[in-house]
Amino acid sequence: MRNASLLLAFSVALLLPAFGQTPATPRPIDNEFVQKQFGNQFTLLPEGGVAVGDLDGDGVEDMVIAARCKSPMLDQAEHNFTVVDPYYEYFGYGDPKLTTTFSEGDPARRGMVVLVIYGTGHDAWQSATPKAKFVIVNLPYRTISVRKIQMKKKTIEAIYGEESGDTTEQNSAVFFDGKKFHYVPMGGDMH
Repeated sequence: MRNASLLLAFSVALLLPAFGQTPATPRPIDNEFVQKQFGNQFTLLPEGGVAVGDLDGDGVEDMVIAARCKSPMLDQAEHNFTVVDPYYEYFGYGDPKLTTTFSEGDPARRGMVVLVIYGTGHDAWQSATPKAKFVIVNLPYRTISVRKIQMKKKTIEAIYGEESGDTTEQNSAVFFDGKKFHYVPMGGDMH
């Protein structure tokens, strides 16, 4: 009985700090939020998806948003984000200053980007000053999500781009290695 009382007291002592903390109310992910974080060149692409996960492995929740954008390089300095192109880098040339000028053949896919907000502290991706922000250009996708993938002997969370079309299925993942983003073609379904 004494051991049970000690266990109960210890459990309550561990839980007390959690009761004192109230989680932040999630911000709505809408065009206002996207434009506040990245600038007025960006609009939410709701059918593309919004996902959360720990992309940089720091234990803090990060946000991934499907968006459309007129000119991804324009507001970099003002909104403190970095434009990256892991897709064309995989094929040998990923300088976004050049690859953002490439024309997309499918008009429905023109200007599609993936926005990434690395969270920091208790508020994670909702923090007033996120750890880092990225715009991933030229990634082929219809919908995005965050999924665990196996890379060598390590399981990591990555942005998963699902591409379903009539003639091809080009699912892919983009993961962060601690220094930069990498594109990995995944072939068929990951279900």
